[in-house]
Amino acid sequence: MRRGSFTILDNGAESQVDAVVRQDTVWLSFNALKTALGWERKPEGLCQGDMCIPLEDEQDLLSDDGVDLAGLAELLTRPLALDPEERVAYLGEAARDQSAQLMSLRAPDFSLPDLDGKLHSLSDQRGRKVLLVAYASW
Repeated sequence: MRRGSFTILDNGAESQVDAVVRQDTVWLSFNALKTALGWERKPEGLCQGDMCIPLEDEQDLLSDDGVDLAGLAELLTRPLALDPEERVAYLGEAARDQSAQLMSLRAPDFSLPDLDGKLHSLSDQRGRKVLLVAYASW
């Protein structure tokens, strides 16, 4: 069992929290869970804003060390990339959220520089036809 600093990446934000790593399981205290992911323990269960997840049948998710990060990700149906050795985890977007984005048929906005360094955003091209060419060297 190792207690110490752990990095969590979620929604583009990086949080450094205290965690316990036991074998390949990462346990976050309730304080760390609120700091990193915005979830807090209430009588109704784990809550984020006005959304709560009851924990009656999820007792294996909890221990004296806090909440099992992988178990929570599974409960939230969010993919988790976890490296206990490097003490870092990345929580991906839930499939239902990705599906909603795809169903909207709207590309996410981004900005890239031209050869002169001037930034151009995809949103600047709204209402026009755009050909987007992507290249990867791998």
